[in-house]
Amino acid sequence: MEAIRERLKRAGLLPVITIRDPDDAVPVAEALLGGGLSCAEITFRTEATVEALRNVSQAHPEMLLGAGTVIRPDQVDAAVEAGAAFIVTPGYDPIVVDECQGRGVPIYPGVCTPSEIQAGVLKGLDVMKLFPAELMGGLRYLEAVAAPFPGIQFIPMGGVGPANLRTYLESPLVIVAGGSWIAKSKWIEAGEFDRIREEAARARSIVDSVGEGAS
Repeated sequence: MEAIRERLKRAGLLPVITIRDPDDAVPVAEALLGGGLSCAEITFRTEATVEALRNVSQAHPEMLLGAGTVIRPDQVDAAVEAGAAFIVTPGYDPIVVDECQGRGVPIYPGVCTPSEIQAGVLKGLDVMKLFPAELMGGLRYLEAVAAPFPGIQFIPMGGVGPANLRTYLESPLVIVAGGSWIAKSKWIEAGEFDRIREEAARARSIVDSVGEGAS
């Protein structure tokens, strides 16, 4: 689990992808890799998710691949069997958390209140997803809600984009930021993979600039 956490931290950005045609999965992954992004979360928002996960994991095992929008234990099993290395959920559900921990799979549940964070802490979690980050108040809210929980880090999602990515990544509370703007569904469905690669490269440059500023 520590290796996955470190890989996410190095990646800096977790693209969130929704695939409707499983044949699009590998071209999207290749566009992200071509732009310098080495990880991705494929959401359980369509029936193509499991096949998309399998296609990417087989074609590009070097990519750190996760499954998102996981809301049921059976989705955990299907995702892991298809090649997902970690699980992301929209909210906090102890049953899904237990399923992941029973399988030894890292899970980053969605939280937005102190009670949800505390529930995660009691399960031994030290990384959780803040969702919806911007609507809850952005980094100022994150700093306030995280104060009682030293040592816990977050993956902000929801409203993260090029304009505020650097601000989030500069915070020690953030291990990696997530967003869907890099590979918009309309671009995927139109086959605009070059556009995704270009957006990935722009995002990569922001991530790298944060590292340079800290050196």
